[in-house]
Amino acid sequence: MSRVLLLRWNAAVPRVRSPSLPRDTLKRISDNMKALVHVSFKTTVLDPQGQTIRSALAGMGHASIASVRQGKYFEIELAPGTDRQRAAAEMDQIARDVLANPVIEEYRVEIVE
Repeated sequence: MSRVLLLRWNAAVPRVRSPSLPRDTLKRISDNMKALVHVSFKTTVLDPQGQTIRSALAGMGHASIASVRQGKYFEIELAPGTDRQRAAAEMDQIARDVLANPVIEEYRVEIVE
């Protein structure tokens, strides 16, 4: 009897479907440029979280890991029609002024289509 109840319960669970986007929306999304900003501690700055991660990995048997440096990743979508050189300069300023602390962190900006 419990098997029948279980089957009925499973049959009553609603199926969640991921929403599908129209093709023109997907094209518009892919046409926009993005800025990818990677921020991490400078190599001269101690990274205690990275050391903790490395220790945990060693404890799990991953002996080949020598060191781990953790950081932040930002994905920024740019407005359609934005000039690539202007966007790179603006993202560099934003990364320097807002996203990273230049005293202890370094950053890298990539502009991708």
